[in-house]
Amino acid sequence: MSFDKNEQTIGSGGIIALTLLRILIGWHFLYEGFYKLAQESWTAKPVLNGSKWIMNGVYSWIADSPSMLSFVDSLNMYGMVILGFGLILGVFTRWLALGGAVLLLLFYLINPPLPGLYYTTPTEGHYLIVNKNLIEMMALVALVFIPTGKFFGLDRFLYAFLKKS
Repeated sequence: MSFDKNEQTIGSGGIIALTLLRILIGWHFLYEGFYKLAQESWTAKPVLNGSKWIMNGVYSWIADSPSMLSFVDSLNMYGMVILGFGLILGVFTRWLALGGAVLLLLFYLINPPLPGLYYTTPTEGHYLIVNKNLIEMMALVALVFIPTGKFFGLDRFLYAFLKKS
């Protein structure tokens, strides 16, 4: 598939819109991470134990292993804060967008909204195959390919520094 020059140009409006998308997703990660950190008793254990699809064996193993659960809980909380700050500031945006997409894929695989799967953990809304985790994941995948941090973010300085080196 080939694109002509007009199809390859997003334009300044598109860059601004995608930058705002990056910042909003960053805020979502940052807030979720801080919220989990503020809850002294927060753990992913109930959600991991509630998994019913292809990864349920792995998730149950993590939930039943105190050391793995502690590691995953910390990785989840601090990872979300790092992802959030980085996406908001526009630093390492492509790598953080990819990391966030992987994290959201793992969240999706815990509780996918598939017919016949019912969960004890309440969900907001009613979904069939597509849910907010999948949508946000695909938005981050798009941001992997569009360097919004290069236009509006600290990546602009990082790119300039790397060009000089």
